[in-house]
Amino acid sequence: MNRFTIQLDEIKAAYAAEPNPTLEVRLERIGRIEKMIKANEEKICKALTADFGVRNPSETRLAEFGMVSQACRFVRKNLKDWMRPVQMETPSYLSSSEAWIENQSIGVVGIISAWNYPVQLALLPAISALAAGNRVWLKPSERSSRTSGFLASLIQEYFHPTEFSVSTGGVEVAEQFAALPFAHLLFTGSEATGKKVMRAASENLTPVTLELGGKTPAIIDSTANLKEAAQAIAYGKLLNNGQTCIAPDYVLLEANQQDAFIKELQIAAQAQFGNPDELTGPIDERQLQSWQDLLSDAINRGANPIPLLQKSGEDQQRFEPVALINTPTEARVLHEEIFGPVLPIVAVENSAAAIAYVNQKPNPLALYWFGKNKKHLQEVLQETRSGGVTVNDVFLHATVETLPFGGVGASGMGRYHGKAGFDTFSHKKSILDVRGFLGTNLLKGTKPARPPYGKKTERLLRRLK
Repeated sequence: MNRFTIQLDEIKAAYAAEPNPTLEVRLERIGRIEKMIKANEEKICKALTADFGVRNPSETRLAEFGMVSQACRFVRKNLKDWMRPVQMETPSYLSSSEAWIENQSIGVVGIISAWNYPVQLALLPAISALAAGNRVWLKPSERSSRTSGFLASLIQEYFHPTEFSVSTGGVEVAEQFAALPFAHLLFTGSEATGKKVMRAASENLTPVTLELGGKTPAIIDSTANLKEAAQAIAYGKLLNNGQTCIAPDYVLLEANQQDAFIKELQIAAQAQFGNPDELTGPIDERQLQSWQDLLSDAINRGANPIPLLQKSGEDQQRFEPVALINTPTEARVLHEEIFGPVLPIVAVENSAAAIAYVNQKPNPLALYWFGKNKKHLQEVLQETRSGGVTVNDVFLHATVETLPFGGVGASGMGRYHGKAGFDTFSHKKSILDVRGFLGTNLLKGTKPARPPYGKKTERLLRRLK
């Protein structure tokens, strides 16, 4: 028995002493998360800047704190309704009986969060798990070590370790963490690591939610406003310098749109991220090297790079955002998740060809479509598979608390955000209160089906047809 097993047993014991926390207890815990963030915004911003080198506080407030605050408000508004039993219809042969579903907490929820949004991706699933009445144990990413360490210290300050616990550390800690017998385990990260997490969890039959990523396409229809599409895609690609699981990974458009779109893309990128203080840095040297390797591979195979920003000598970034055209199909950048400021632009013949291109690849976490042709939009929605879709913009489907967030196929499994998160971390207990006809024992429950078989059995079988 190692220290992690002992710690989990302690949290489970605390949960067993309070397996059905009241609405007030749940909301008070979520309120502590709100207070924790609000009281420490400036310090968290500084920690994130230390991790990324450059991380504008406004970007952090939008992408991290704003999402957390919105989730807390939504839970506070709706949790009472979510906790209520749900009455269900009964079949005619049980018409006097009553059926309902009760939402029960499940126990200790494990969360392995990612480095790219180390506050949001740690706390959003925690909010859902606490709302469902569970205890939480978090393993934040070691790659955002300063933010993860500071967040851990804050959680330890605001929560008892049997309510909301945190363990920091590297790969060895993550491997031991994933192998623990949690009631549910949520992982956010790469597909390769997600497979390892799922294998480890399978030893305990631990249910998993995997939030992965993949190659999110941005489809520009022939009817699109290129200026508006370029502005949205520039923002989506360069927010957090592309280190976003639902960032546009590549663009599909018709060949006659390419030159005009690239011009608008450069204008938009310069207008939004021309200030070097507003373009987030790579999380570490490994990430920077990954961008350089993908770009070099594409160029060596014949792709043409197009800089997206105009920089003077003293403003040079460690890596300059770039679009790629004429990229050979075998280039790695068209097959691997980029997670950075490199944007391949692929010319296709028409909308049908764009759909076919998307469907040749594993299902992405998100898809973006720009245009006015409703027929083409419906074809894209019906004929492609992705975790979610935003039409004529980027990201926003993931910010709507009423919409479940998650992947499909290679981009993940399971959903959270809003009620979807509450449902993920709840057990839907089915309950049937068996009653006889008009309050008597007549035709009650299984009586008509019990041997010896005869006329009453035949009557029941006819009724069931």
